[in-house]
Amino acid sequence: MTAICRLADLAVERGAAGLLGETQIALFRLPDDTVRAVQQRDPYSGANVMSRGIVGTRGGVPTVASPMYKQVFDLTTGRCLDAVGYSPRPGLAPDLATWPVEVIDGVVHVRSGPVS
Repeated sequence: MTAICRLADLAVERGAAGLLGETQIALFRLPDDTVRAVQQRDPYSGANVMSRGIVGTRGGVPTVASPMYKQVFDLTTGRCLDAVGYSPRPGLAPDLATWPVEVIDGVVHVRSGPVS
């Protein structure tokens, strides 16, 4: 696990970009103080912008909508819930990679390898 930032540094329901080694990730603090980590690269535009997405929920599932073309992703699994008629960029998967996150003594830690 790698320490990324303090929990207090993350605003609730707002994204923040971080580095995990050389990999850009997007961190999202949810209202219950859990933190989700997904890839920063938007698979539909190819831009590193996911931390600027709009946080919401669908059926009680935390989501983020891409700031580029508005695809909606499940923050827990990374699965694309709504592609809004677009296809991912060539060579990119339609879903976001996710990483396990733990908050230990007020510090956000992310495991090195993505889950998905």
